[in-house]
Formats: sequence, structure tokens, C-alpha cells
Amino acid sequence: MTSWTRMSAAELGRGIAKREIDPVALAEHFLMAIETHPMASRIYARVTADRALAEAEAAARRAKDGKRLSLLDGVPVSWKDLFDTAGVATEAGSALLEGRMPERDAPVLANATALGLVCLGKTHMSELAFSGLGLNPITATPPCVNDHDAVAGGSSSGAAASVAFGLAAAAVGSDTGGSVRIPASWNDLVGLKTTSGRVTLDGVVPLATNFDTVGPLTRTVEDAALMLAVIEGHSALDLRGLPGLKGRRLGVLKTIVEDDIRPGPEAAYRGALDRLEAAGAELVPVAFPALEGPMGDAGILYTTEAWAIWGEAIEANPDAMFAPIRERFEAGRSQDAASYVRAWRRMMAVRADWADAMAGFDAVLCPTAPNLPPKIDELMKQGDYYVTENLLTLRNTRVGNLMGLSVLTVPTGVPSCGISLMGRAMGEDGLLQLGMAVEAALR
Repeated sequence: MTSWTRMSAAELGRGIAKREIDPVALAEHFLMAIETHPMASRIYARVTADRALAEAEAAARRAKDGKRLSLLDGVPVSWKDLFDTAGVATEAGSALLEGRMPERDAPVLANATALGLVCLGKTHMSELAFSGLGLNPITATPPCVNDHDAVAGGSSSGAAASVAFGLAAAAVGSDTGGSVRIPASWNDLVGLKTTSGRVTLDGVVPLATNFDTVGPLTRTVEDAALMLAVIEGHSALDLRGLPGLKGRRLGVLKTIVEDDIRPGPEAAYRGALDRLEAAGAELVPVAFPALEGPMGDAGILYTTEAWAIWGEAIEANPDAMFAPIRERFEAGRSQDAASYVRAWRRMMAVRADWADAMAGFDAVLCPTAPNLPPKIDELMKQGDYYVTENLLTLRNTRVGNLMGLSVLTVPTGVPSCGISLMGRAMGEDGLLQLGMAVEAALR
């Protein structure tokens, strides 16, 4: 039983199918793990124990009657605190939304529930999802599994910590500029950024809706595929028994993503590339100078939309926010509509060029983050260190958002160092299949 909190979601689901695991006992086990964990209050904003047990009891009845709804029927998972949950406060890590009580579940949560997943609760996050670090002195700052004095990565910080610390079998987060992939990478997990528009954003507290996406944080690529399926409300691909990396052509992006990379992530990335090549993949260095344009425009693109959504609420209560995050929002106040539209048009033109340039690759590779999780105490000194680390943390992952891609991060085997596979827009199925082979090579 003690191994349940370290098993993959798929393994737990198969155990339930074989009648080796009782969903009620499984839910109780995870709830007890949360209750007794010394850092649980830094990871979970709210625990939905009554809901979890009721859903587990229903899953147990279905398992007994041979009427399971999905492979993950009865598996306990966590939800980032920006997904509406009926009758449970959903505050997106912000004092601006204190006491916000949705009347109904977000469709992604409703889909997962309809396929039997058990909701353990809501996890802490960066304020309104606007930070790649996961530092939140307003509510709580989740710890990194590899360094409890460091941040977990954001903005899906508690989502990653819940899985990494064995307090959920999988988690659902959101990704606007890296918010699934950074915490997944820093906590040695798999993280999937879905293509913008693939998964509904209804009932999801927004940051910048043109870039916001929903995605899972999991122990394995198989789990990521299963979780994507359930939040979309359908059956997953069967990823077992797929071919390996031989004959796969992978681009190795050289533009921007390797600049100023720290020694630890660089060594982990080089080692991962060597193992992928040894497993039969063809690695091709690729430069894409046009990427400099959208990366330079990112401040306009993100802050303009974020301020348009949240500016009035922030101006009404500015002291409710952690100053460095409030200042990121306020950077959008001075942007004019023409500058925003021009930046958007430039980005869309580069997206088209990217699609043409990368069409011959199964995926394009880069380090998920060029740095390691910073210490909480150092970040709390604010000043330039918070700003520069946040920008560096988000730099590589932002490529996937600006280019409108599906992206998967997989652990390299070196603590807090992931490697990203940038796929095609709406190409999640093929990307997950490739991810299985990459995962096998890196393990």
C-alpha cells in the first residue's frame, strides 16, 4: 500500500481493473498522505476530502460491477486552483479573488469526473498564473522536490509538487508561457503543453486567453496521454508497444535557447542528446533567427492582454498583490492597441515560417529551463534577481507558446533538468508517441 503514492496513474488504474486496489482505500491513502505531510499546506490550497471519498465509492461500485468508465476510473488527482470547482473556492492564488465560489465545475473537471477521476483538491499557484517561478508570498509557495528551500516553478507550482511529493497520482495545470513545463521539469515530471484552442478554457480563470492552455503534469508520458484524454472527455491512445527512436529526425534548436544556460542544465541537456542519438535518433542542429522578433515582442503580447483582463481589479486593490507580479501586469497599461496588433501580426507571420522550416522534423528539441530552481529567500529579496530569474526561467518555454505548438517536457534523469520536444500545432498524438520513445531512451 505504501507504494501507491509512487505509482503512475496508469499503474493505479490497472491495479483497480485487476481488483488489486480498492478505489476507496486508494483515496483514503492519498488523503492521509496529504493530512500527514509536513508541507501539504504549502502544496494544497484546499482539500476536497468529502468529494474525493464520494467519487471513490462510486468508482469502487463500478469496478465491482465491471462498468469502469476509463483506465483512470478511481485514480486520485489534483487540480490547479484556477479551475472552477462547484461549491469550492477557486481563487487562482490571488487575494483579488478571495472567496470566489463557482457554481459549477469547469468542463475539463466535469469531463474528468465523468470518466471516473477522483478530485483530491486544489493546489497553490503563482498569483493569477503570472510567474514562472512559483513564488507566492500572498498564499503559499510550494517547495521543489529536489530542494525544499527552492521554488517549485510556476505557475502550476502546487500541481507539480502534489505529484512529485506523492500527494496526487497526477495533476492538471495551465500553461501560458511555460507554467506546466517549468514546474514539471524542476520536479522531475512529464508536462504537456497543449496547443492553444485544443482544450476548452471555459471555467478556467484567465491570464492571457490567446496563449492560455490546459495540460497535465504526470510521472510518465503514458499518464500524460491518459490525462489529456480524460480532460477532453474521450479515450486515450494506446502508447504501448510503439517503435523506438531509430529513423526519427529531431531538430536541435540553436537560436536563443542555449544562451546563458547554466552549467547543470547544459550538462544534463548534452547528456540527453547523446542518449537520444545512441538510441537511433538523427539529431540536426537548426537555427531560426526569425524567432528573435516574437521573443522581443513577448512583453507587448502578454502584458497587454493580461492588463486588459485584470487591470481594473488590480487598480482597485493594488496592495493585495506581491509587488513584482503586480508590476508585470502594470507593464501592459501603457501599451497601445496598434502596437499590440502589429506585434500579433508579426508573430503570426513567424509562426508560418516556423511551420515551414520545421516540417521535416518529428520534433524540435531544447532545454526546458536554462536554470535550476532559485532559493525562496533569494527571490524574496526581490530587486533585479527576481526579475532576471523569472525572465530566464520562462525564456525557452515561451518559444512553444509564441509559435503555437504542442510541447512535451520529459525528465533527463538529472534532478530538475528536463528536455523539451516541440511538436506541431494540434500534433499532441504524434508528440506523445514520440515522447514514449524519448522517455525510454532517457531512462
